[in-house]
Amino acid sequence: MALLAEKEFRDRWSKLHGGAEMTAVVGGWLKISYTAARICYRLKITPDVLTFLGLAAAIACGAISPSAWAAAFLVLSLIADGIDGSVAIVQGGESDWGAAKDSITDRIAEFAWGVALYQLGVPLVLVCTLVILASVQEYARARLGGIGIHQLGVVTPAERPVRAIAVIIAILASAIFGGNSATIVAIALTAMQTFSVLQVLRVTYQQLR
Repeated sequence: MALLAEKEFRDRWSKLHGGAEMTAVVGGWLKISYTAARICYRLKITPDVLTFLGLAAAIACGAISPSAWAAAFLVLSLIADGIDGSVAIVQGGESDWGAAKDSITDRIAEFAWGVALYQLGVPLVLVCTLVILASVQEYARARLGGIGIHQLGVVTPAERPVRAIAVIIAILASAIFGGNSATIVAIALTAMQTFSVLQVLRVTYQQLR
């Protein structure tokens, strides 16, 4: 299949995301993502390779925490996870099965993030709370998508990239400051995640009633 032009890529991405608008932030990310996808296209790197590279990097993050190198693996995981869908679009390989694999690997990756936090000394009950809250938020979005509502219409303070950044901050804070710094970051993330879940549930209720 011929390489999609950038405009075709943007139009296809928007359609797959329920007609999402190209805001300044989204547009900037898509430009970066399209460039990365072109490189992967030339190198014949498939979306599946990126999906499982992202998963492997996330598992490595959990495995080597509390080492500061865990942050580097988490960044690699985010990059791979962020462009696999774009590569699928560029290569004409987007599918429901691909979306399902991406969602499943995301949940496994977030469990690995929880392992990383636990190994930083964050209490288990706090780690479990974070993993559960993230799962509830993403399940609500997926459930709405399953019944045809692809745009929830709300961006919460604790979307997946924000959660990942919080884990990176916790890893680096623990390496630099030690003590309970990772737990403090986890507590702040829990507050943000709780608010985000309530926000998503409120909008979900409004959409379905």
